[in-house]
Amino acid sequence: MCDAGPDVLAIQVRPHPCPSGIRLKYKKYHLVCDPMGIQMSNAPAVRLFAFVLAFVPGLVLGQVGESFVVQQTQGAPTVSVGGTVVPYKEVTLSAQLPGRVTFIAGREGNSFEDGKLLVAIDDEELLANRRALLAQMASADAKLRNAGVQYTREIYSPQSRNAPGGMGLPNLFDQMFTRPVESFVGERDHSTERSADLFASGIQIQEARSAMMRLQAELQALDSKIRDARSISPFAGVIVKKFVEVGDTVQPGQPLINFADIEFLQVEVDVPARLRSGLHEGQMIPAEIDPGDRRVPVRVAQIYPMADPQRHTVKVKFDLPQGVSEPGMYAKVLVSDINAPVKSNPVIPKNAVRYNGSLPGVYVLDDSGRPQLRLIRVGEALNDGLITVLSGLRAGERVLLNPGPGVTAGWSKGGAADR
Repeated sequence: MCDAGPDVLAIQVRPHPCPSGIRLKYKKYHLVCDPMGIQMSNAPAVRLFAFVLAFVPGLVLGQVGESFVVQQTQGAPTVSVGGTVVPYKEVTLSAQLPGRVTFIAGREGNSFEDGKLLVAIDDEELLANRRALLAQMASADAKLRNAGVQYTREIYSPQSRNAPGGMGLPNLFDQMFTRPVESFVGERDHSTERSADLFASGIQIQEARSAMMRLQAELQALDSKIRDARSISPFAGVIVKKFVEVGDTVQPGQPLINFADIEFLQVEVDVPARLRSGLHEGQMIPAEIDPGDRRVPVRVAQIYPMADPQRHTVKVKFDLPQGVSEPGMYAKVLVSDINAPVKSNPVIPKNAVRYNGSLPGVYVLDDSGRPQLRLIRVGEALNDGLITVLSGLRAGERVLLNPGPGVTAGWSKGGAADR
């Protein structure tokens, strides 16, 4: 903005005020820069200012900081593959039988040790059936013991020796004449009769024993159902998500809660099949974790043996250091593409990149030291605060470090600098 008076021309250039104390002298006329703008005293100074702008077009009214010469690096290109942070172990506890939820141990985020009760379903009917089954087992046990006693009696007091029932002379006649005559003529064998009676007693024992085993099996099946009514934590972890509340009626197969071990985390990534050859279990590679793309080392923990036939990717899990992320967050793993040709990429410090919205750019200094804004495409971050540039820069060019908001890309015709 220009305010012309009879003797003084005041010119203010914004948004780039000159540092206080800079004075340009030309004979008795001078150009004064102060924090509020640029002032020219006396009208002839206008000709000086026009001369400067006409013959020094690269002049930037502002301070240009340190510069960095773009370097070149060589190596196998890396591919950034996105994935998700997942717990080391995670299970979904589901209902195994129909019923009403009577107990839930806590809410999301509560931690529990191994073997603790998490969810319980009403099991009163099952407990009643168990008591009835125990009564049947007691009756079967009595029958088994009675069969054993009968077998022992048959051994020591065979029924084949007993005379037929009756009183008086008929019974006496049978004992004194009929049975001895039958044995003499071979019409009756007492040893065979005794063996048959022993065999019948043994069959009774086996039947009673089989009935007891059947009832024991039913008891085991019933106890299994009673256990299914109680969801127990399979390992130490936390409740990740609840699907039901106390009082809900559930059916077999319905999810109850998600339970996970979040002390150790992994990054689950679907790696393109062409990158599979560059990975092996135990290998350490870099990864970037949200928020802020913080770089951390990860270890290849598991490589799935089969690729996805539709997507042509292989699922790989990477172990994360403790305390660097949370389950469900986004992560990027930097995998080297050993099958691709070696490429040379320029590298610059991260603090030389200035983001205009979502577009990264740098200020390149020309031969006269004038900064020119240039959009670039950034690649992976390296150690020591460097970052690779995929396009937009060449090795040997100079870029401005830490470009502040007052740095501009030159002087435009309208009086405002291009950013």
